[in-house]
Amino acid sequence: MTDPTPSVLFVCVHNAGRSQMAAGWLRHLAGDAVEVRSAGSAPADQVNPVAVEAMREVGIDITGQAPKIVTPQDAAASTVVITMGCGDVCPYFPGQRHEDWKLDDPAGQDIAAVRLIRDEIGDRVRALVAELRPAG
Repeated sequence: MTDPTPSVLFVCVHNAGRSQMAAGWLRHLAGDAVEVRSAGSAPADQVNPVAVEAMREVGIDITGQAPKIVTPQDAAASTVVITMGCGDVCPYFPGQRHEDWKLDDPAGQDIAAVRLIRDEIGDRVRALVAELRPAG
């Protein structure tokens, strides 16, 4: 019997910056080995164009993504729920693994600031992939 594919839900307020970048990193680093979701408690109209540009610089295309509302079903179906700055409005399901990543919000920031956020998210996602998909 094979282990079920782990799934990760990234949640931030607008689902336009941090959670979209994290989902892009996870898709890029884990491929089909991990199911990836992202959502927000108050989704924006579009993904932050500066976040799109910052991710493009590292070869990850998130232009096809759109902010969406987090649902209890998405959260309940996820192995790990990672919140990013949405505090009490983010969903919490007892018995699930939850992490809160303290990250600056890229909204309104210039590309230099968003690059730093992108790189910190990339480091955290690499560590997450190593946990979820151990070698061997």
